[in-house]
Amino acid sequence: MNKIIGFIGGGNMASAIIGGILQSGLAPKEGIIASDKLEEARRLLQERFGVRITEDNRKTAETADILFLAVKPHLFPDVITEIKDSIRSDTLLVSIAAGQSIAAIEGRFGREIRLVRAMPNTPALVGAAMSALSPNQNVCEEELAEVVSIFESFGACEVISETMMDAVVGVSGSSPAYVYMFIEAMADAAVADGMPRAQAYKFAAQAVLGSAKMVLETNTHPGALKDAVCSPGGTTIAAVAVLEEQGMRSAVIKAQRACVEKSREMGKENSK
Repeated sequence: MNKIIGFIGGGNMASAIIGGILQSGLAPKEGIIASDKLEEARRLLQERFGVRITEDNRKTAETADILFLAVKPHLFPDVITEIKDSIRSDTLLVSIAAGQSIAAIEGRFGREIRLVRAMPNTPALVGAAMSALSPNQNVCEEELAEVVSIFESFGACEVISETMMDAVVGVSGSSPAYVYMFIEAMADAAVADGMPRAQAYKFAAQAVLGSAKMVLETNTHPGALKDAVCSPGGTTIAAVAVLEEQGMRSAVIKAQRACVEKSREMGKENSK
């Protein structure tokens, strides 16, 4: 990719994306520029990746062909006000901020922009993200393909309608927290049955990892995979019966829909 990739904001997600880009060879370190107001963030980026760094967001905006807006949602108004006259008309913007709709971002710039709204999740930090991408009407197929290649460098991604973005927040953006709770609960039970804590976390986490891989690689319905583990009168069906009795499915659905509703509320607030 013969383009300069810029990042405004040098936190964990920006680091994950930069790491994926460099590891996959999409761009050399000289082809990446990042700005952050915090000296510590700039130092860490420089030490870890050797990319160009600056304190000046406008310099990054002027330099980048593809510009990632990787700041917290509450900082968006100030950052966009700062850079909106610095980006070129052909600059491709990628926003990874939760709750910031395409229309809201376009409104803050006050002019025609090329924009992809993205929602990665924290497993990006270990190269296993699930990301959703929604382009606005000004992004061409070639530009979208470039953004897809960047996100695929640190995980999987899908291009979706923006109307699905709140659902994405529930099913992948926030869901690592639900999975961590599940792993922790399984480990607690194993500890109660005599297993050392560190070993319990390893067994639980690997079981979740392997189960997810089975779903993705076999393309088999999760219910069928569950049935295959449940021998008649066996240990697994005894556990499944308790989970059903305690309302595991209902709890997950209610929690995830609460997450989605909160995402919708945040979107309405940020559009004001």
